[in-house]
Amino acid sequence: MLDKFHDECGVFGIYGHSEAANLAYLGIYAMQHRGQESAGIAASDGHQVRVAKAMGHVADVFNQSVLSKVPGALAALEARVGASAGPITRTPKEILDQKKSEILN
Repeated sequence: MLDKFHDECGVFGIYGHSEAANLAYLGIYAMQHRGQESAGIAASDGHQVRVAKAMGHVADVFNQSVLSKVPGALAALEARVGASAGPITRTPKEILDQKKSEILN
């Protein structure tokens, strides 16, 4: 049984703030380092989960236009590094759903 993430990545989440996606972006941007190859974000307004992901560095993947399309008070952002198993294979929504399930159970 897996008790933790086994990916080479950075994960940052925010809960309970109206600008969760923007704050998660700043958090993961501060954690990124050379070798990062892809990034994704999932954010929820309590009714819908919206996802954005792409290959590239956090600053290249997410701009204000992209972040404005993922509103909500809950956001999780992941950045994968080149030493990992490859680009993002699980979406940030899947990670968010898994973590939400773990917290609620």
